[in-house]
Amino acid sequence: NARRASRIKPGISHKRWKNHVSLCACLWPILSLFMPTTQIPNKLFFRIGEVCKIVDIEPFVLRFWETEFPNLAPEKSKSGHRVYKRKDIEMVLRIKELLYERRYTIAGARKQLSRSRPKEHRQKILHQIREELRDILTLLRRRT
Repeated sequence: NARRASRIKPGISHKRWKNHVSLCACLWPILSLFMPTTQIPNKLFFRIGEVCKIVDIEPFVLRFWETEFPNLAPEKSKSGHRVYKRKDIEMVLRIKELLYERRYTIAGARKQLSRSRPKEHRQKILHQIREELRDILTLLRRRT
């Protein structure tokens, strides 16, 4: 149990820490809406150095992720250099979020990406949630 205790935050019981972690996992999609987003320049193609600056990772990390995530497969130019598109950068940002911020393993991040919904579907759901929240706010205003 000494091994397990070293992984838990000091001063917090195992049960409370477990509840805290599950609460954070549930609230993450909502909290991430309020976090600042990375600005991607309005260009058609990006070189590996440009992508690394935008995403703030090293080139060897990006090349490693290309081997681990089948969704991330940039095209190659005639000279053999990697050429990234906007969708590739968005994928790299998503991978970085899963690995660095949400602390997924590579296998867990790969699984999460394989079952994630398309952006259009997510936007539709967010629009429905906003409309429902506006309706609730209207009802609350009428009662007061």
